[in-house]
Amino acid sequence: MKIALLGTGLMGSPMAKNLAASGHEMHLWNRTFEVANNLQFEKSVHLQPADAVKDADVVISMLYDGPVTSKILIDEGVIDATPKGSLIINMASVEPWRDRKHAEAIIDQGKLFFEAPVSGGVKGAEDGTLTIFGAGNDRALDVARPLLEVLGRLNFLGDYGAGQSAKLANQLIVAITIGAVAEAFKLAESAGCDAATLRDSLRGGFADSRILELHGERMVKRDWEPGGRSKSQLKDLVNAMAVANESNLDLPLASCIEAGFRNFIEDFEGGELDHSAYYLWLEKRSAL
Repeated sequence: MKIALLGTGLMGSPMAKNLAASGHEMHLWNRTFEVANNLQFEKSVHLQPADAVKDADVVISMLYDGPVTSKILIDEGVIDATPKGSLIINMASVEPWRDRKHAEAIIDQGKLFFEAPVSGGVKGAEDGTLTIFGAGNDRALDVARPLLEVLGRLNFLGDYGAGQSAKLANQLIVAITIGAVAEAFKLAESAGCDAATLRDSLRGGFADSRILELHGERMVKRDWEPGGRSKSQLKDLVNAMAVANESNLDLPLASCIEAGFRNFIEDFEGGELDHSAYYLWLEKRSAL
C-alpha cells in the first residue's frame, strides 16, 4: 500500500522503517524536513503535509499533541487532500473529544478514520511491539488491522474516543509507577541500599513491573536520553485530568504526579528528558 506518515520523530521514524520493511511504499512529512530526509526513503519526503498524502491509500498521523494534530489534519488541508475512500489513522495521543471531532470531519468527506494511540516508547516502536489502543468503526478497523499489526499488538476498545481514553489510563499508570519506583529507590538509598541491588531484589515479586525493568534501569544508569519525553508525559496527564474533571472524578494520585511533572518541567528544565528522570527531579528538589 501507499502510506503517508506525518511526524517522523522518536516514534514515527522507527514506525516508518518497520512499515517500509513490510513492503509498503512510504511517503513522509515532518515539521523539520531534515529529520524525515535522514531516513533516506529516496524521493518520498515531502515539504508539505498535503503533498505527502495526495495519493495515499493510508495516512498515519504521529504528531506531538492534539492542537498540532488538528492544525495539520484540518487547517493545513491533509483531510481535504487525502483521496476519497482512503484511511486516516491518528496514532498520536490527543484529547478524546478531539479525535471524535476528527472522525466527524473525515467521515463527512467519505473517508475512513481510525484512532490508534500507542504505548511502548521508542523501544516498542523499534521492535514492532507497541501496544495499540484502537477505536472506530468496523470498516476502518478491517483496513487498519494488517498495518497496525506490523507495528505492535492491536486492542480494539470501541467507538471513537475510547482508544484515546484508554491511552490516558495507560499514562496514569505509567506516570504513577515511575514516581513510585523513583521514590522507593530514593528511600532505600537514604538507608544505605544500592539502587541497582534493590532493583534486582524486587524482580519477580509483587513490586515487579515493566516500569521497574526498563525505567528502573534508566534510573540506576542515570540515562535520561528520551524514550518518552517528560513534557509528553505531562501533556497526557493534563488531558487525563481534564477527562476526570469532566466526570467529576477525584484522582488524588494523578493530581500529585501531574504536579510533580509540571514542577520538573517548568522549574527544573526537565521537559526534554526521559520521564524516568522524575528520579533526577527528586534529587534536584532535595538539593534546594
